[in-house]
Amino acid sequence: MRILRAADYRVMPWKNGGGTTTEIAVSPDGVGLDDFDWRVSMARVEAGGPFSSFAGVDRTLAVLEGEGIILDIAGQAPQKLTSASAPFSFPADVPTGAELIAGPVTDLNVMTRRTRMTHTVERLLISTAIDVSPADDATLVLCLDGELAVHGAAPARLGPLDAVLLGQGASELRLEPTRTAALFVVRIGRVAGNG
Repeated sequence: MRILRAADYRVMPWKNGGGTTTEIAVSPDGVGLDDFDWRVSMARVEAGGPFSSFAGVDRTLAVLEGEGIILDIAGQAPQKLTSASAPFSFPADVPTGAELIAGPVTDLNVMTRRTRMTHTVERLLISTAIDVSPADDATLVLCLDGELAVHGAAPARLGPLDAVLLGQGASELRLEPTRTAALFVVRIGRVAGNG
């Protein structure tokens, strides 16, 4: 179990140079934008425009802050995402553009290499303790707001935008909010027959 603090996240340019992304976690550790098996990050979107393309990658997007965004994904009807919307999944190698509804947004991006990994993203609002069952490869819990007590191998507290990362073989994790807390649970597994 690793505690990831918001103050320690790596900030880097978008692949297309149009802004910056804040990397929460990546596997393998320290790899670049073309070499990851999976990646969890946040981005501040200040203006509409095209998304970076990632060949062979599946992506899930969720709005963390701001009024929302409208995605224009080639071959699909426009998709409106707000901070109340469920996380939305789409291929990261299909031409995609975005239009802001009313001002900048901050979004959560989860990406996995399609031939190797899969992922799910769940948004939760909790006011009582819950148990999180880990995925096969990795499980990341991002505290969006509020504060969470983490009861695991090494008890800890998560504040806004802090995260906890569980690796392979981790045991169930108990999360207890000090008041109502919003969080995201990202579960990452391996594609069958790969690993």
